[in-house]
Amino acid sequence: MAAMTHRERVLRALNHQEPDRVPVDLGATRATSIVVQAYERLNQHLGAHEPPRIFSKWLNIAHPSQAMLTHFDIDTRSVSQGSPDRWQDILYADGVSYQDEWGVVRSRPAGSLYYDLTTPPFQGDATVTDVATFPWPDPHDPGRCRGMADEARRLHQETDYAVVLNMPGGIVHQAQFLRGFEDWFADLIANPVFFQALMERLADLWIEMAKDEFDAVGENVDICFYGDDMAFQDGPMMSMDAYRTMIKPHHRRLFGYLKSRSKAKIVYHTCGSVVHLIPELIEMGVDALNPVQVSAKGMDTARLKREFGKDICFWGAIDTQRALPFGRPADVTAEVKRRIEDLAPGGGYVLSAVHNIQADVTPQNICAMYDAARELGGY
Repeated sequence: MAAMTHRERVLRALNHQEPDRVPVDLGATRATSIVVQAYERLNQHLGAHEPPRIFSKWLNIAHPSQAMLTHFDIDTRSVSQGSPDRWQDILYADGVSYQDEWGVVRSRPAGSLYYDLTTPPFQGDATVTDVATFPWPDPHDPGRCRGMADEARRLHQETDYAVVLNMPGGIVHQAQFLRGFEDWFADLIANPVFFQALMERLADLWIEMAKDEFDAVGENVDICFYGDDMAFQDGPMMSMDAYRTMIKPHHRRLFGYLKSRSKAKIVYHTCGSVVHLIPELIEMGVDALNPVQVSAKGMDTARLKREFGKDICFWGAIDTQRALPFGRPADVTAEVKRRIEDLAPGGGYVLSAVHNIQADVTPQNICAMYDAARELGGY
């Protein structure tokens, strides 16, 4: 098959057609990038000298350097929101904690790579009145979309990469951060009126932010990336009945808004054992599932392709729990071979690591992943 452009390769795969080779991603989304420490080692390994540009402070991830993207011939590029003009994170005197614009306090424990949730603003007793009176962030702060129009136009019109729009953070995640995980789960049963009020308000804010993003980027994006984590390693976070009643209406509303504003493909991120959720995503029009956490229960890639591959694509699947951090380069090559054999036939697969490449992954294993994808991914 004749060589394709990067964009053609990705879109052909997402249209359930076989491209010239399996497309690959690094850094197009907040869930397919690289932790700063791994970035620094890989940068050194490649003989590059670009300091990391931070993608997410609390996730401790960086945008891949241009040297990395070029070296691995990555097919995707990212367009993302910037920081609001009217907010600057409040840094605490302890030097390891900060408060974000949502009023959420995070702390970075000694020896940790990440910031953990420590003080959710709605913890404890909470009512619908609290939602109504809370000082919500301004969704239309001009800093959020500054430069997005020019960047999307440049990438889409002056390069041949598939352009991925990183949508605002997931409303399930944000509700958990605002409420605290324990209270959020309790609210599903014990405080459903408050639960729905909070989710409705977050969906409103999400759509307002998304309006500005779409006004900025127009038709210069190919993919919209949105994510919530809806499962644990061994199954869904809640019963499917609870999901359909309490959360799916909000997801349907968000996905519907995406489809009303853009022809771009929808890539939905949710970690864990999500096999029970996949039919719901297909029904709501999601085009691709990320990260395909192959270490979780029921997430066998051959089964997923067999049962759902005609209706949804798969983005990710290279194991970050065992193969990448603990395997040798030969083990990583075997992992890539298996996932390509399972997921690539007929198209419908974009290869990347399951979630962000973590700090304990060696440069040699990262190179082995992308080298194997190039060597074994041809159709």
